Amino acid sequence: MTTYLFISDLHLSPEHPRLVRGFLALLEHYQTKQTQLYILGDWFNAWIGDDAKSPWLDKIIQALQQFTAQGNQVYFQVGNRDFALGQAFLDQFSGTLLPDTYFLEIHGQHYRLEHGDALCTDDLAYQRFKKIIRNPFLLGLLKKTPLSFRQKLAQGFRKKSASSKQNKQYAIMDVNADAVTQAMPPQIQTLIHGHTHRPFIHQQSAQQQRIVLGDWKEDMGEAMILEISEDNQFNFIKWSF
Repeated sequence: MTTYLFISDLHLSPEHPRLVRGFLALLEHYQTKQTQLYILGDWFNAWIGDDAKSPWLDKIIQALQQFTAQGNQVYFQVGNRDFALGQAFLDQFSGTLLPDTYFLEIHGQHYRLEHGDALCTDDLAYQRFKKIIRNPFLLGLLKKTPLSFRQKLAQGFRKKSASSKQNKQYAIMDVNADAVTQAMPPQIQTLIHGHTHRPFIHQQSAQQQRIVLGDWKEDMGEAMILEISEDNQFNFIKWSF
């Protein structure tokens, strides 16, 4: 029986080895469970390009190669931290890049998957920034710049993001109710996303629910992840690492 596994907001980086170990342990745990793994954005704390090479990243790639060699599958949606990650990186372990919005059907039940930042429409400053930085022409230019330049640019983005969050009201950075309603027409039973770092199962109506995945907390060594079985049974799990 296939296990559908959903995670997001790991923010992996060489500066946070416990998070990396937690992800590698997750792959090992689900290695023999016929798993379809869906990573819904912010897999990495920053992504400077598919041409980046480093020993810590090699360990992740090798573990993913072993994971998919067992018949498991890996799907990825970009987040606000790793929007430059492309199919070239995923090809190293037979992964698949999904569009920003993806619709999944499991035995007649319909799910909408996304990172979640597009639902935070009250954060006008971020939405303007996203529109600029995700422009395909600009992204194409950035990918042609030296790795050292992209590394400095990524560090600048992280600092700017941390600073702006300190000055924003809590509610602004959460999803907008109207945006959620628009994302969930009657034919969608469940919306799954991350980004807000507020894990919870929201009952939108008698027939619909919104499941928010948790961010990976290095200090506590835990994250809220979601399993869905072939018969559409939910298991919202506290993954400890």
